[in-house]
Amino acid sequence: MRPLKVGLVLPMLEAVPTGEKVPWSAVREQTLLAEEIGFDTVLIPDELLWRPAAWPGPRGFWECVSMTAAVAAATSRIEIGTWVLSTLHRNPGLTAKVVETIDEISGGRFLLGLGAGHAGKQGEAFGYPDDRTIGRYEEALQIIVPLLREGRADFHGEFHSATDLEQRPRGPRPGGVPIMLGGHGPRTMRLAVQHADIWSAFATESSLPAAFEAMLAGLDAACAAAGRDPGSLGRSIGVMVEPTDDHGAEAADLGVPITGTADEIAGTLSIFAAMGVTRIEVMLWPNTVAAVEAMRPVLAALDA
Repeated sequence: MRPLKVGLVLPMLEAVPTGEKVPWSAVREQTLLAEEIGFDTVLIPDELLWRPAAWPGPRGFWECVSMTAAVAAATSRIEIGTWVLSTLHRNPGLTAKVVETIDEISGGRFLLGLGAGHAGKQGEAFGYPDDRTIGRYEEALQIIVPLLREGRADFHGEFHSATDLEQRPRGPRPGGVPIMLGGHGPRTMRLAVQHADIWSAFATESSLPAAFEAMLAGLDAACAAAGRDPGSLGRSIGVMVEPTDDHGAEAADLGVPITGTADEIAGTLSIFAAMGVTRIEVMLWPNTVAAVEAMRPVLAALDA
């Protein structure tokens, strides 16, 4: 039995070395292959435009909501998730409607990954606010969560408001779309403990299990402070994996990846399960069909 769920983060970013776009045909091909070989979930990142100093130029992403709906329509069994949808550049009432609509398209297979979003240069380029990001996120949750779980919201805050707002129409799982909230720091962890079914984080400097020990301990502390049973909160961690002989993630400033043979990669992922992690979201280097295919024996080893 597989010790934890394994998701595949689909390629939305222009290739780091060349700037070449990922066409929809390639996204669809990877999605269908992931469904065939046994990934539990495919996830679509919500980013806009990155300009890391280590890269040869800016690199952009396809828009998350459009791609998520397309992936939902192209599949039949696999769970579809956002990783993670930004509240910084979306109206919260409309976000809840987007969630319900995608769940309808998918036939009840949608996982809402949601977070505060990135300010800084990415937000500035698009004209989004770059102050009090977490405060804006906290208010957005006061609208999104009641709409999804109770079908109604009435909230008036400093940044967001909803007046006698009903969630209509409802999808196939009224009140049942699972909510996964991103949180690396104490405030966002507290919000995940308060509202989420699943907490989510991702690798920055290293994808190896030891890099997440302090973060998981912080989540346990947040659960204790809120009086929540830590076993009632799922734990999702995004990691970079190099399943082929193409090793370029670290040189591209994407941190230390998980690599090795299929059995070795599966063994490392199993360590996360032993640490209490319930989901692993895999970012592949390189973002190719061959790399997805190379995960087939990894998944088989996890299932053994």
